[in-house]
Amino acid sequence: MSGVENRKKGILYILLSAFAFAIMAVFVREAGDLPSAQKALFRNLVSFAFAALILLRSGTALRGPHHWLPLSLRATFGTIGVIANFYAIDHLPLGDANSLNKLSPFFAVLASAVILKEKIKAYQLISLIIAFGGAALILKPEIGGTALGLAHLLAVLGALTAGLAYTYVRKLGLLGESGAFIVFFFSAFSIVVLLPFALANYVSMSSRQLVFLLLAGLAASFGQLGITQAYRYAAARSISIYNYAQIPFAAILGLIFFAELPDLTGLFGYLLIIASAVFMYFYERKVYEQ
Repeated sequence: MSGVENRKKGILYILLSAFAFAIMAVFVREAGDLPSAQKALFRNLVSFAFAALILLRSGTALRGPHHWLPLSLRATFGTIGVIANFYAIDHLPLGDANSLNKLSPFFAVLASAVILKEKIKAYQLISLIIAFGGAALILKPEIGGTALGLAHLLAVLGALTAGLAYTYVRKLGLLGESGAFIVFFFSAFSIVVLLPFALANYVSMSSRQLVFLLLAGLAASFGQLGITQAYRYAAARSISIYNYAQIPFAAILGLIFFAELPDLTGLFGYLLIIASAVFMYFYERKVYEQ
């Protein structure tokens, strides 16, 4: 398959992933006030079952051979990212936590340059900076004027480890690992890590809360598989910017389900994100076609 086709597939998968994670956020919010570790555990339990079903139907990926070191690094960084991000969400204003989490595309591009030796082009870096600026306008972080605390540092750590996790997803794809097995291994690893925290602070759930958590897990499964496939097909420098699509997707869903309307500053932020993605898409298409 040509580089152009791989890039197109990568963009499609990362957009589908962004939409799935936006839907997941709606279900997590509808699940109500539950401990973060409990929510994360249910999310990953469903992802584990979903990936295991795909593997059992294929009957090949479980037998290997597998690349255990990059798989373990992907799972470790991914699990740290989940825990750090949920801690930030619990202890920071949501705008602060989300805006810091959106540093992950930058870290993915930088980590890919170091680990995979993928060269970053100037226009790609500029597009990412513009997109992050749009995210900041939408989320309006209120860190300025306050002391950076543990939650702020953990939010940055979560973004860093997420970027590293995506880089190892890309590496595993280049090594030939299937997307389903990457998700399966990560989900199993994170379940083992999260289970003690979830049991220590377990809160009884209603049937409604359980259904929404299961739906959140199902949406997260599609999101995980989508982003895994995306980084298997294309380099982070070419597709990371499309991860910002989750923000306008979430805004549309927020309007539909929670009647949340963005202000003019937020709308300008959406336009910046869309403009930066459109610019990079058409610029790279021109480069590939030459």
